Parts: sequence; structure tokens; C-alpha cells
Amino acid sequence: MIKELIIDSSPNGATIALLQDKQLVELHKEQNTNNYTVGDLYLGRIKKIMPSLNAAFVDVGYEKDAFLHYLDLGPQVQSLLKLTKQVRSGGYQSKLLDNFKLEADINKGGKISDVLSKGVLVPVQIAKEPISTKGPRLSSDLSIAGRYVVLVPFSEVISISKKIKSNTERNRLRKVVESIKPKHFGVIIRTVSEGKGVDELQKDLLDLISKWEVFVTKLHGTEPSRKVLGEIGRTSTILRDILNPDFQHIYTNDQGMYEEIRSYIHEISPEMEGIVRLHKHKEPLFEHHGIDKQIKGAFGKTVNLAGGAYLVIEHTEALHVIDVNSGNRTANKENQEENAYQVNKEAAKEIARQLRLRDMGGIVVVDFIDMHKPTNRKELFDYLKAQMADDRAKHTILPPSKFGLIQITRQRVRPEMNIVTSEICPACNGTGTIRPTVLLLDDIENNFNFILEEQNEKNITLCVHPYIEAYIKKGIFNRQMKWYFKYNQWIKVKTNPAYQLTEFHFFSGKDEEIKL
Repeated sequence: MIKELIIDSSPNGATIALLQDKQLVELHKEQNTNNYTVGDLYLGRIKKIMPSLNAAFVDVGYEKDAFLHYLDLGPQVQSLLKLTKQVRSGGYQSKLLDNFKLEADINKGGKISDVLSKGVLVPVQIAKEPISTKGPRLSSDLSIAGRYVVLVPFSEVISISKKIKSNTERNRLRKVVESIKPKHFGVIIRTVSEGKGVDELQKDLLDLISKWEVFVTKLHGTEPSRKVLGEIGRTSTILRDILNPDFQHIYTNDQGMYEEIRSYIHEISPEMEGIVRLHKHKEPLFEHHGIDKQIKGAFGKTVNLAGGAYLVIEHTEALHVIDVNSGNRTANKENQEENAYQVNKEAAKEIARQLRLRDMGGIVVVDFIDMHKPTNRKELFDYLKAQMADDRAKHTILPPSKFGLIQITRQRVRPEMNIVTSEICPACNGTGTIRPTVLLLDDIENNFNFILEEQNEKNITLCVHPYIEAYIKKGIFNRQMKWYFKYNQWIKVKTNPAYQLTEFHFFSGKDEEIKL
């Protein structure tokens, strides 16, 4: 599988497209004005305790208070509160936790009012970006993610990704991390750590420790409700999480972004630094790589599939519904079951892509075409799971119900990607109505009076739709001839097939458009 990353940079931010075998599978927008990215660390101030929800509303500077549930506090929240108080008062000078005495874990079934109170300052991490009318979702179980490992303060636990199956490799990684991790820090070993040496793991861990030291240093003087430590940009996050030897090219159209990406890749994977390319063509970056066309075809209510089938995707506040239709696909009457199975497999592949592309989260209900054979339903279910294996968002797929519906839950941490693919009609400007065609020539002649008599233009050309040109030139004593006698000069009439029926423009003798 060949992967490419295309980054279209603009003054307002960047749009990031991930291609697999030239097909668009992920689209992200990184806005310069977005201060609430998943992973950012803030110094929050408790605004209100809600005992009925066992949660608190926290001021992190957003227009709406953020939400912090008791279950998201983390077992070592008392240690975090203690460290925060000591650092801000100047009573704790060390940046690591070697000399710090940990507090006891909180009770999993406890009450938030026993831990937090109004006005308390607590470091929090953005777990979900603001979505719709809701503020950010927070967690005080802090973690700092790197390429190979994740650093978890106030813990001694070493966790290993379940995707690493080899017991030998798991034991090796555990021993390596145990030998290099600092005291009172837990570590989560990521899947990409498999096969990596001590030097690479240690370098990644040291980078995370330095970030923690920056966090502790800034914690002393940061104003409440302000950001203490920001997550790396969306581009770097994607590279950190998915960069592998399958990547062939990374294209960007911005010199600064080009240098930044090369520098970041040089740090995490020096041998791949050469895949970064700076786009220098006059043609826009996304248009050059065919991404604009794919975006127009992939977003919207209806998504067409190659075999003639299509998907209808409806969105609501609580869930997403996807209906699979066979469309004009030729069905073999003698084998409708096989035809339904093939259409459903084709749809399952596209659905897995659509979930990643639109970043659809929450509950997704898919209505596949009915199949009667249990073996076909089982194979479709397994095929859908296999297609979604590359999806980095946490998800769960339930087997088909007795109604033939498959339910999917997918983690939602940021707003869904929504792109309007329809365009305003150039003829009516979105009103649904146009000026009466019988008045078209009157409009043209009114403009002639202004251009020829008041502006005294010479040798002008009228450019119209081919149908209108044919009408103007029809007959011997036609409209063009009448204009010659009326205005005492010959008016050229040219056509442009791209024009709408009632569209017309005037050009001067120098072939410059006359603005009206």
C-alpha cells in the first residue's frame, strides 16, 4: 500500500489529505485559531460542582465551560493537585517526581465533591474538542504522547499495546523501558515500538520528559484558564502516529511548512527525510493531485460506488444513518443473494473509508441490502471489521441485527468534517428563478445605449451563449443588422458555450471586458 500526505497551507491554517494508493482516506483541517486541540494541557479553574452528574464545569478560557467527569479525574488526581499547589507556591523546586511523595489513589466509586471544590486550580487535558454547542471534554489523568511511548505521570505501570502479539518482544520492551524510565512515571508502549532499539526508545522518552519539565516550569507562572503546554500541530501528530516505510511522498506548498516537516521527520525517522517535496507548480496543490475532485465526489448526501450502487448518508445530532442501495446495478434474478453480497462488500469498503474521511463519531447505523444466508452475513461482518482495521479512532462493530442492520460506535474527539459540495447556480444565484428570457435582448440593448452613446466605446464585441447568438443572427435583416443601422457601427457577436443561457458580456476593441 502506497501512502502520500498532501498538505495545502494557507494563512488561516492547513488542510491535510492522506492518500492510500491515490485514494483519499482522511481529511483534516488545522486552523491557526484553534486553541483547543486534543492533548493540550490547561490550568483549569473549577467553576461549578454538579453532584447530580458527579462532574464539574471548568473554566479553560473557552466561551462555554468545559466538562470534567469524576471518572476522568484519574486515580492520582490528589497527587496532581498537591504538585500544582506546591509548584505555584514555590515549595517544590524539582522538575521530575523523584522527591515527590505520591498521595493515595481516589476511590473509583467516590464523589467529585470529595475531591474538588469551587475555585480550585487543576491541570487538565483536552480529551474532546468543542463540538456543536458543547464545550471541551476534559481529563485530569494527564499523559504526554510520543512516537514510540506515552509518558504518564504519578504512575509506575508499564502498559504494552495489545497489537504487539509476541511475548518475547513484549518482555524485551518491558525490560528496556523499566531500565530507562524515571521514578513515579508510568509508560504506555505503542505498537510502532515493536522491533525498536534502546537508543530510539530512550530518545523518545527523553523528549517526553523534557516536555514534562517545560510543563512544570510553566505551571508556576501560568494564569488560571490558560494553556500550559500545547500538543504538536495536527500535521506533526499525523506523522508521529502513522509514518512508516509505506509513505512515498509528503507534498506541501508552503516553504515554512516544508522546513518544519523535514525537521520533524529528521528527528523521528531521519532515513525518510527525502520523501518531503515542495510543490512549485502553478496549478493548485489539491487540484494537481486530483484531491479536489475526490472531495466533491466523497462528501455530500449521496456517494456513488464504482459498480453503480450508491450510499445515502444522513446526519443527526445523536447518530448517523447510512443506507446501501444497489442503484442501476444489473441484478441476476437467479442469484439475487450473490448480487446483494457483492454490493454489500463494495459498500462496506466505502463505508470504512467514509467514517475516516468525514471523521464521523458517535453511533452509526448501516442498513445493508438484505441477505438470507447466515454465512454471507457473517462474511460481510468480518469484511467490514477488516476494512476498519486501519482506523485509528477507537470503534466497536456489532454483528447484524435480525433486521439486517449493523451498528457501529466510533470515538468522537473533534467536530465531524463537513464540506458543502453543492454550488450556487450561476444563472439564478441560488434563488431558483432567473430574469424572463424575453427581456434578455432589452437588457443587452440598454447596455448598448450606455456603452456606445455615453461611454463612446468603438469596435465592441458582444459575447453570448450559442443559442442566443443563433437567434441574433437569424435571417437576412436580423438583430445584428438592426443594431448596425441604429448605432451606426457594426457590433461583433461571439459565442462561449460555457456561458449560461441568459449570460452575456461586452468586450472592447482591445479585447478587455467592459465592466458594467
